[in-house]
Amino acid sequence: MIPIRAPTVALAPSSLAAPTCRSIWRARLLSAVSAILVICASIASSSAQQQAPAVVPVGTVKAEHKPIAKTKNYVGRVEAINKVEVHARVTGYLEDVQFKEGEFVKEGQHLYHIEKDLFQAAVDQAAGELADDKAKKLLTAIEFQRADALTKTSAGTVEARDKALTADRDADAQIMIAQAKLDTAKINLGYTDIGSPIAGKIGRTKITKGNVVSPESGTLTTIVSQDPMYVLFPVSQADISHARDTGLDIEGIKVRLRFADGKIYEQVGKINFVDVTVDRATDTVQARAVFPNPSGALIDGQLWEVNLEAGKTEEQVVVPQAALLTDQQGVYVFIVEDGKVAIRRIKTGGASGEDIIVTEGLSGDELVVVQGLESLRPGMAVRATPVTAALNRS
Repeated sequence: MIPIRAPTVALAPSSLAAPTCRSIWRARLLSAVSAILVICASIASSSAQQQAPAVVPVGTVKAEHKPIAKTKNYVGRVEAINKVEVHARVTGYLEDVQFKEGEFVKEGQHLYHIEKDLFQAAVDQAAGELADDKAKKLLTAIEFQRADALTKTSAGTVEARDKALTADRDADAQIMIAQAKLDTAKINLGYTDIGSPIAGKIGRTKITKGNVVSPESGTLTTIVSQDPMYVLFPVSQADISHARDTGLDIEGIKVRLRFADGKIYEQVGKINFVDVTVDRATDTVQARAVFPNPSGALIDGQLWEVNLEAGKTEEQVVVPQAALLTDQQGVYVFIVEDGKVAIRRIKTGGASGEDIIVTEGLSGDELVVVQGLESLRPGMAVRATPVTAALNRS
């Protein structure tokens, strides 16, 4: 009997490598899970950071109590005390322009030079005519003396003496006429040098070297005085009546100027004239204040806001103009309370220097935000930093 052997089964190579593939798969799976966990942790951390409230830095100042005088605001225009339009007074060829446009010129300083030759010739001619008439006068004086002496004798007649006297008087008249011609010629010669009648700043020249100028040429240039300057502004009849009823002294009114950008003119003016008539179109009276102008900041024709201060001072709350914001509901400011910002609705009065008077909404000592306003929202956490007055104005 032949023994039967069980068949030998050969293992395929893939069957032998199966445990190794499972290990690789398991490792890859664990790596992917770890990566997902890391990403989730990062997202959670980022989300937590986004949810944490950010602290916004802001600049603040305290709402202050200041003694403020009663003020009234008007619109005024600067006017030079002296203003001259320069004209030619003789006709001639313009040889030179002797100033720089826009510079300060002194009184009497030469501005234009007109050719002199023709005018000098006219002077010489008039001087010659005067000399001729004086020579004729010598002869007529001698003839009159001779005729007068002969009249006292039988050799002369009264008629001859009178004719000699008339000729002598006519010689005197001719001398006067010749002298007037000479004076006129000298004056015209002097007009060839056109000088500045006042001290001040000079404008641009409207005619240049090489042209012929004459009295018909119009204004050659304009000169305006600089220091001091006038500011004219209209005052209503109601304000005039109130001032009269309260016995307000014009001498005690301080006049200040504010430019369009809010800056205050450093010099204080005073009212020196109130017109005697009322403008029928506006029912106002023209008032005039005079201001020192050493720096030349006031320019003829400028518009300024005119602030009149009068009466006793009163304590008022003031805040910088930079703190004011507006919306459909009106004017408001941001204040800092317990590290967060809040809105305060306010009502404002007039200006006080670089500040604004607050009549309602603030009691004083509040921390008012003046810098970093752009991104603020009520309730935001902020870090308040005091701002100096000089930094706030800049």
